[in-house]
Amino acid sequence: MSRAGVALPIVGGKPGAWRVLTPCSNTVTVTRGTLVAHGAVVLDPGHGGDEPGAIGPNGLTEAVLNLAVARNAQAALERAGYQVLLTHSTQYRMTLDARARVALGAGARAFVSIHHNAEPDGPFPKPGTETYYQIANPQSKRLAGLVYEEVARALAAYQVPWMADRDAGTKYRPGSTGDDYYGILRRSHGVPAALAELAYLTDPPEAALLARADVQQAEGEAVARGIIRFLTTSDPGSGFTEPYPRTEPAGGGGGPENCTDPPL
Repeated sequence: MSRAGVALPIVGGKPGAWRVLTPCSNTVTVTRGTLVAHGAVVLDPGHGGDEPGAIGPNGLTEAVLNLAVARNAQAALERAGYQVLLTHSTQYRMTLDARARVALGAGARAFVSIHHNAEPDGPFPKPGTETYYQIANPQSKRLAGLVYEEVARALAAYQVPWMADRDAGTKYRPGSTGDDYYGILRRSHGVPAALAELAYLTDPPEAALLARADVQQAEGEAVARGIIRFLTTSDPGSGFTEPYPRTEPAGGGGGPENCTDPPL
């Protein structure tokens, strides 16, 4: 961790002259910082800076919402005695590779990338929460199932007309090579990782709900409960579903193009 609070995975060098990867995937040398103990829980607030992600009809951006939920999850995990590292704790751009390298460098016991969704298929009788897991990692599948179970249960306490994809739940998504479609899961092989789409920010009733601080806290605490159960029990999780085939390309962003590193 740099003096400015930026998570920087070490890629070489030695104490006093560490070679690190910046949020924009540049390699630089730093002389001072704080080493993070191996085995932290790593949370990744999706998007950030000039990559806002989905935008609700109320103007709430996914980047702002994701970070708020991640901070709530961090607080809940720390209260339970866990060391937690956020891939980024303020609003700036970060590549998918840099996010994954933070988790790998920290030897993450669990790695969860927190998002909110857009473009649902239609109305749904319950929250349209989705979690994705690494295809070849059974522990990733269990982590995703437990996060899904806790988030879906927490959101079900609120009465709004929910939206969802028709295969909402805990699932995988293969890319054209058969590996994980989502870069954050594909690049983080080596640690149990899950990508969580908690609710639909583009749905007006859900956007109004997600703007509430108490709901952001409920989501964060639910993510934390799922992670704690993953680390302390053999519970399998739930919500497992067979995804329907998707052909649309991945959304833009997540690369180093036009990325400016924050002060380190």
